[in-house]
Amino acid sequence: MKFLFPKTIDFFELFDHASRNVIKGASLLVAVLQDMDNLEMISKEIRESEKEGDMMTHDIIKKLNKTFITPIDREDLHALATKIDDVIDMIWACVDRFTLFKLSVPTKEAIDMAKEILTTTEMMSKAVIALRDKKYSFVQEYCIEINRLENRIDRLYREALVRLFDEVKDPIMIIKWKEVYEYLENASDACEDVANILEAIVLKYA
Repeated sequence: MKFLFPKTIDFFELFDHASRNVIKGASLLVAVLQDMDNLEMISKEIRESEKEGDMMTHDIIKKLNKTFITPIDREDLHALATKIDDVIDMIWACVDRFTLFKLSVPTKEAIDMAKEILTTTEMMSKAVIALRDKKYSFVQEYCIEINRLENRIDRLYREALVRLFDEVKDPIMIIKWKEVYEYLENASDACEDVANILEAIVLKYA
C-alpha cells in the first residue's frame, strides 16, 4: 500500500528550510565583517551552512526525481532549489576570500553590501513562504522588493569600485577587494534569480 500511495513530500517546507539556512549564512556574513577578530570561528560556521545548503539541495533534487506528481512544474522546483543554493555558495566564497587573502580590516562598503544582502535573503524567505501559502500577491511584492534591493546593492558595488580605484594604491589589495565585492554582488544577483523564478511561477498559477 505504501508503494501505491507514497508519502506526499512537502517541497515548500524543504524550500523554507533552505531559505532559512541562507538567512543564517547572510547573518554570519554581517557578523564576520563587524568582528574580523573572530574570522576563523565564524568562517567555519558559514562553511557548515554552505555544506548544509548543498545537502538540502541534493535532498530536494533526489526527492524530486522520485516524485511522480509535484505541486508545481518539476523544472521550476529544480531551478528554485539550485538558485537558493547559489546564494549561500556566493556568501561562503566571499568569506573564504577573507581568509585566503588575509584580509583583517573590513571596508564600509563591504559591510553595507552585506547588510543589504541579509535584508534581501529575508525577503526571499518571506516570498517562499508566501508561495507555499498561495499568497501570490505577496510573492510579487516581496520579489519587487528583492529587485529594488538588488539595484541598491549594484549601486553600492559600483561606488565601492570607484573608491577602491581612487583611494587604494596597492594593486594587490585592489585585486583582493575587487574579488570580494564581486562575490557580494553575485550573492545579490543570485537572490534576484530566485525572485525571477518565483515571479514566473506566480504567473503560471495565479
